[in-house]
Order: sequence, then structure tokens, then C-alpha cells
Amino acid sequence: MKREHDKGEKKEKIPVAWQVVILLLASAALGISVNHVRPDAMPLVGEWMPEARITSDSGESMVISLEEAERLFSSDRAIFLDARSSGPYSEGHIKGAKNLPWQSFEEFVDKVIPDIPPDALIVTYCDGEECSLSEDLAKELSLMGYKKVRVLVNGWTRWVEAGLPMEKGHEGHSDGRKG
Repeated sequence: MKREHDKGEKKEKIPVAWQVVILLLASAALGISVNHVRPDAMPLVGEWMPEARITSDSGESMVISLEEAERLFSSDRAIFLDARSSGPYSEGHIKGAKNLPWQSFEEFVDKVIPDIPPDALIVTYCDGEECSLSEDLAKELSLMGYKKVRVLVNGWTRWVEAGLPMEKGHEGHSDGRKG
């Protein structure tokens, strides 16, 4: 009797497993179909590199290489904006960079932007591969009419690792503090 009971359980499990597989396949097919007909469909295969993700409205990459940022810094041809909050900025930042924290953008934009001509080349940066503060700041500056805005992805870490000029303190902080 026990054998018959065991066989009965196996027969029930197999159809349930197939039902799950069929439901998953049907759900995936439905999801792909709905995505395909939507006007704002998500690509099934996408490019997630910063160069492809961080683009201007015209589709041009806003990413700048560390080497190019260093050349611009050395020739004093760009304004560097640190998108991090005041704490990390005062602990260390690219020498001469102004602080315009993205989280406090509305509070500090009027203190920083008047010093930046509309045709200036601006390099924004923050810290970490996943940090989007500099990207958000760059896109907002572009919307404000600045056409030459670039993003140094993972800028602070890469700048430090390369041993490039940096400084500490509040000089250049958006709230006007010195030292």
C-alpha cells in the first residue's frame, strides 16, 4: 500500500513542475510581447557602460577620460565641479574644484553658477563606480544651457589613485566658507 501511495505522489509532482515551467514561459512571452508594443519599450539587450549611459540630449557621450581631464586641469581650460556633499568635499577634492553638491543643488546653485561663463568647459565628478551625482549634475547644467559639460566617472577615486593635485578644506565650497 505504501508503494501505491508513493507512486501517486510522484505522478502529482511531475505535472505541477511542468505547470510551473509553462507558467514561467507564458509570463516571459507575455512580458516580452507587451514590452515590444509599448512606445517606451526597454531594450532587451542594452549597453550599460558609462559612455553609453551618460549622454547629452543629442546622444553624444558626456564621459571624459582621466587623461583628458588631467590635460584640461593642467592647462587650466576647465572648471571642475565636485557633486559630493560638503563633508567628503572638505576631506579632499580636486585642487581648485568648486563644490556644488547635487543633493543641495537648489540651495547652492545661485552661489556657484554666476562665476561660470556659459561657454565654459565643465567637468563634474563624484566618487565610486555607481555614483550618479556627477551625472545628474552634468545633465542639469546642460538643461541650464551649458553645452560643454563632461563627467569624470568615479572621478575622485581615480584622481587620487593617479596621484593628481588635490586639496582639503572648504575653499571653493558652495556655502562660501574658507579653509
